Amino acid sequence: MSDDILFDLRGISKKFVKGNDTITVFENLDMSIARGDFLAIMGPSGSGKTTLLNMLGGVDQPTSGEVVFDGKRVDTLSENQLAAWRANNVGFIFQFYNLMPMLNAERNVELPLLLTRLGRGQRKKNVAAALELVSLSDRAKHMPKELSGGQQQRVAIARALVSDPKLLLCDEPTGDLDRQTADEILEMLTLLNRDYGKTIIMVTHDPEAAKYAKRTVHLDKGEFVAKELAA
Repeated sequence: MSDDILFDLRGISKKFVKGNDTITVFENLDMSIARGDFLAIMGPSGSGKTTLLNMLGGVDQPTSGEVVFDGKRVDTLSENQLAAWRANNVGFIFQFYNLMPMLNAERNVELPLLLTRLGRGQRKKNVAAALELVSLSDRAKHMPKELSGGQQQRVAIARALVSDPKLLLCDEPTGDLDRQTADEILEMLTLLNRDYGKTIIMVTHDPEAAKYAKRTVHLDKGEFVAKELAA
């Protein structure tokens, strides 16, 4: 695999058994993602977008095929190894933020670091740096209910960044935001990709959001039906 390729999916098949039926999501799917890419994945509901994102994040495993990250197979790792791999390499950003309502912003951001061996002092420094990066240092002690939707998503981005992952996986990150706030979040993702070298994979239904990506792929019934450069 080329040093420029961060992710390589080789002959991926994914099937679910539901009662007496076997549902095939992917069949012999191939995909390469370059280091430093900003990729938008579009397609109708049920096309396999979220399943693909979950496999890239090690949350779900293929039925067959190989998932290779930075030259090493991820699909053969144990659950404990996968958890450690995710903690060191992957940041997740979701549509509905998934913040813990009983924790303030800085405690929410710290959560991924509790899976690492970092001491309390270093965790505090990392949290402060992540909140500063998303311009929320002054909201560190605020609870999620005291923050706007855009601010909550910024906290979620800080949480995704706090362990300095190589990869950011975004599942409809602007789906619950108004257009102006969505564009602010997308501009932040563009900055993280351009200035900090983060590889970003974003599932979206929004053509306007996809325009921020370097390229767009379209999934339909588990197959890539078109590829095009973003405008």
